[in-house]
Amino acid sequence: MSSRTNDGELARSCESIASSSVLAYQNKAAPTTPTPRQAPQRVSSPHGVAVDAKLAAARRRSKAVRRTLDVVVAGILLLLLLPLLLIIAISVKLDSRGPILFRQRRLGKDMHPFTVLKFRTMQTGAAHDLHVRYIAQLATTQNGHDTSELKKLTNDPRVTRVGRVLRRLSLDELPQLLNVLAGRMWLVGPRPAIEYEIQHYEPAHFERFNVRPGITGLWQVSGRNALGFKDMLELDAEYAATATLGKDLRILARTPRAAIRNAA
Repeated sequence: MSSRTNDGELARSCESIASSSVLAYQNKAAPTTPTPRQAPQRVSSPHGVAVDAKLAAARRRSKAVRRTLDVVVAGILLLLLLPLLLIIAISVKLDSRGPILFRQRRLGKDMHPFTVLKFRTMQTGAAHDLHVRYIAQLATTQNGHDTSELKKLTNDPRVTRVGRVLRRLSLDELPQLLNVLAGRMWLVGPRPAIEYEIQHYEPAHFERFNVRPGITGLWQVSGRNALGFKDMLELDAEYAATATLGKDLRILARTPRAAIRNAA
């Protein structure tokens, strides 16, 4: 009798131990479900590409700060330079017949055309053939470091007496501050492209149209007239790929010294 009881208790004990072992193995093998805290917070764009929410917010803040900086600085400069702007306007008007401002169609962000404003430095009705040939010469010159070939067009017969001074001091570009206020340009960015020059672009050069053009830029503070046409385009494409607010501030800080150096 007692032998049967012991045998039954032993069997039940073995079954209990076996069940416990199987349950423990299943719990150990089961994958751990991550908690919501472990999953990164991401949002999906309309194109189905995951974009980090914090990075997207940082970019929006950067654009807002950049736009605010452009409007504030451009507005302050226009007010401070108002007497100089009036003197230049009167000088342009007295020097030669024609309008005070020069308007030209340029290509901006995403190659959208807009009208750039400058003080007029050429005779009214001057043909653009000379500059078209000049751009073609720069684009096809093999020796990109031959400054005698690649300097900015200096002995241009179309340029007025006042215009030569304005160009040497880069004062002819001051009306572009109005383009900045209108949101067509930035203070810092690639040079506004002329339509007939894009036929000389290489594929990588079109990256410059990913951002708005600027009054000053990486090209202007890196040598300007001493650089070749393709050097300028490469610097513009480099800026477009790496543009940040900090870089803009550094370029703005270097611009006055670069302007003085170019005028010398």
